[in-house]
Amino acid sequence: MSDAPGAPAFDLTGRTAVVTGGTGVLGSAMAHALALAGARVAILGRREDVAQRIANDIDAKGAPAMALPADVLDPFTLEAAVDHLHDHWGPADVLINAAGGNRPDALVHGDRTLFDMPADAFRAVVDLNLTGTLLPIQAFGRAMAASGQGSIINISSMAARKPLTRVIGYAAAKAGVDNLTQWLAVHAATTWGPGVRVNAIAPGFFVGEQNRALLMNEDGSPSERGAQILAHTPMGRFGQPDDLSGTVIWLASSASAFVTGIVVPVDGGYDAYGGV
Repeated sequence: MSDAPGAPAFDLTGRTAVVTGGTGVLGSAMAHALALAGARVAILGRREDVAQRIANDIDAKGAPAMALPADVLDPFTLEAAVDHLHDHWGPADVLINAAGGNRPDALVHGDRTLFDMPADAFRAVVDLNLTGTLLPIQAFGRAMAASGQGSIINISSMAARKPLTRVIGYAAAKAGVDNLTQWLAVHAATTWGPGVRVNAIAPGFFVGEQNRALLMNEDGSPSERGAQILAHTPMGRFGQPDDLSGTVIWLASSASAFVTGIVVPVDGGYDAYGGV
């Protein structure tokens, strides 16, 4: 679908969106938002049963959805996902790169010093978050390049803008995602045509599967680290998954037809706050 002037702003009717990491809390919320805006949505993730459940939930609300089992670090499964998508719906118009995360042995905290962190752990986190963004772009972006139309939205992090203690590999990888987003925005516009746009969203602190124990106590109150974060978030709360919906739809739709190469903070003011 075209991002030409005159197209209905914020309307994704007729467009096909792929969400990598669509089985996660934030990825699934973005998939639901895209569907509500009219898109056909493909849920890409390694957990086929979870992807199918989310697709069924979306389909039950009247929007077409499908599960696309694939590993963002495996080009062969990604190409199979591309073929399956093309056979059923055609090429992707929108690609959301929401796959990512961290792992305990890549943290520098407590008894684990920088010198104790295994190089393989650092490498794995960088691969998942940075290479796991590039490979889906190579797979699904080929059709966008050929047609000269498409919107790629990468998911960055506050850790890219203000490196956080403990998460050395994650912060470095997300900084790489920001740089990749800007590089690719220029490359796409000048090589594939101005109809292919590349942007990113940098969420603030959202409670998800991986970080719940870090941010919250069992009784639902903020942990010590969670309280530190809230003290530096002017809005005074953690993000809710639906807080990303408006930005995702804006960047995916014709409403942002002249927007490329930006990283949008959705963070309750965390990035703007200097601590005093």
